[in-house]
Amino acid sequence: MNTNLNPNPLVRFLGKPKHEFTKADIVRYVKENNIEMINLRYAGADGRLKTLNFIINDEDYLDSILTCGERVDGSSLFPYIEAGSSDLYVVPRYRTAFLNPFSEIPAIDILCSYYTKDGTPLEMSPEYTLRKAHNELKRVTGLNFHVMGELEYYVVTPKESLFLADDQRGYHESTPFNKGAELRATAMKYIAEAGGLIKYGHSEVGNFTKDDLMYEQNEIEFLPTDIEDAADQLLVAKWIIRTLAYQYGVDVTFAPKITVGKAGSGLHIHTRLMKDGKNAMVKDGGELSDNALKAIAGYLCLASSLTAFGNTNPTSYFRLVPHQEAPTNICWGDRNRSVLVRVPLGWSAGANKMVCDVNPLESPSNLDVTLKQTVEFRCPDGSADIYLLLAGLTVAARHGFEMENGLQYARDRYVDVNIFDDKNKAVLERLSQLPASCEESAKRLLDQRSIYEQYGVFSPRLIDGLADRLAAFKDANLRQELNNDEEKIMALVNKYFYCG
Repeated sequence: MNTNLNPNPLVRFLGKPKHEFTKADIVRYVKENNIEMINLRYAGADGRLKTLNFIINDEDYLDSILTCGERVDGSSLFPYIEAGSSDLYVVPRYRTAFLNPFSEIPAIDILCSYYTKDGTPLEMSPEYTLRKAHNELKRVTGLNFHVMGELEYYVVTPKESLFLADDQRGYHESTPFNKGAELRATAMKYIAEAGGLIKYGHSEVGNFTKDDLMYEQNEIEFLPTDIEDAADQLLVAKWIIRTLAYQYGVDVTFAPKITVGKAGSGLHIHTRLMKDGKNAMVKDGGELSDNALKAIAGYLCLASSLTAFGNTNPTSYFRLVPHQEAPTNICWGDRNRSVLVRVPLGWSAGANKMVCDVNPLESPSNLDVTLKQTVEFRCPDGSADIYLLLAGLTVAARHGFEMENGLQYARDRYVDVNIFDDKNKAVLERLSQLPASCEESAKRLLDQRSIYEQYGVFSPRLIDGLADRLAAFKDANLRQELNNDEEKIMALVNKYFYCG
C-alpha cells in the first residue's frame, strides 16, 4: 500500500494502513514524534465523545495505558447500567489512533471499547452491539456491510450585510455567498487526518436569517467503508466540527429541527453489501440485484423501530412531516427524495465515456463504477446514536435476507410517482407511515424487539432502556399541544440544540 498521499500522519509515518496498527507502532510514533499525552475517547449514551487525559510519564506508563486502558463509571455514562455493577474498563482500539488537531500539548487520541469486570465486552455497549450485528450479517449472508453518512449541520453566526444567499437557496453556494466554507474545509482536513474517508463537502439548502443571526447549512459526506469504521469516523467528525466551531467563535448544531418552516438537518445513511471487493447490490448491467432488494425489504420492514436509534428526541418528528424531502411514508424508489429508501442516480450507463466526451484527449477507463452505487436510508437525523443506528440498519439488512417473502415485500413498496399528488392518493393510502413521536417509536421498537435481540445482538436491557427513555418524552400529542406556536416550538428546538 502506497501511503504517501494518506492525510493521516500516523499512516504516513508508519507506512501501513490504520487497520494494521499495533501497540508497538503507537509507542514508536509517540517516542519519535515527541508526543506528550494520550487521550482515551469513548461514546456515552448521549452519543458524544468522552475523554480521559494521560500525561506520559515514562515508557512503562505508556505501555500500561495502551495495554490496560482504564476504569470508568458506567452508570454515569449509560443510564440503564446499575450503579452497583457499573465499574467498566475502556480498552483502546489501536486502529483508531490519530493526532489530536487541537491540543497545544502534542497528543494522540484513541477510541476505546467497553469491557466488564470479567474482561468480556459490555453486551449493551453501542459499539459492541454494532460489532455483533455485523458479525451476524456476515454469518447469515456471507457479505460485508459498507456504509457512509451525510453529516448535515448549521453554522450560526451574527448576521452580515454583504453577499447573503437567498433564503432556502444555499445549495452548493460558493464564497462569498457561503460564509462557512473555510470552517468546513478545515474540518474536512482535520477529519481526514484523523482517519475519516471523506467524499466531499458543500453548502446545503438551508440558509436564512433570524433575530440578527445568520443560519447556514453545510454538509460533509463520507465514502463507503466498513461499518465499524464508518461509525467511528462520524463520531470523531462531529467532535471535530464542534470543537473547530468553538475555536472560530461560531455556533454549530446537528439538530433535526432548527426553526419553523426551514430545512432541518438529516443524517442520511448510504449502504452497500460487498463480496470479494465487489458491490453485491448491483448486477453486471447496473440494475439492482436480489441482494439489494432483500436489504431494502429489511430496511422497510424495520423502518418504524429504526427511528428509536436514528430519531431520538421530540424535534426529530417536527422534521418528519409530509410534503417535505424528509420522508414520512415507508416506501422506496429511484432518485425520488421523498421516499424513505432511495436508490441514487447510478453511474453504470456510459459513466466511463462521459469524461471522454468532455475531454477528447482521454480514452475510456476501466474504473469499476458499480462501487459508487448505494442504497440510501433517509429518515435518521443528527440526534441519532450513531453506533446503534448502524447496528439497527445491519440487523435490518440481515432480516431482509431471512424474510420468506423479502423480494416481493420490496417490490410491493416500490414507488415511482409523486405520492403527494392528489391523483396518486391510492398509492399513498396503501403505504405505512413512520412514527410521529418518540412515544410511538418506543412502541414500535418493543413490537419488533425480538428481531433485534435475535442471535444476542441487542441486549434486552438495552432495548428496555432505550424504549423507556423515548416513552418518557410523553410527546404523542405534542404537535397538537404546541399548535404551531412558534415561541413554544423554538423553546423545544433550543432544548435539543446540541443533541447527538
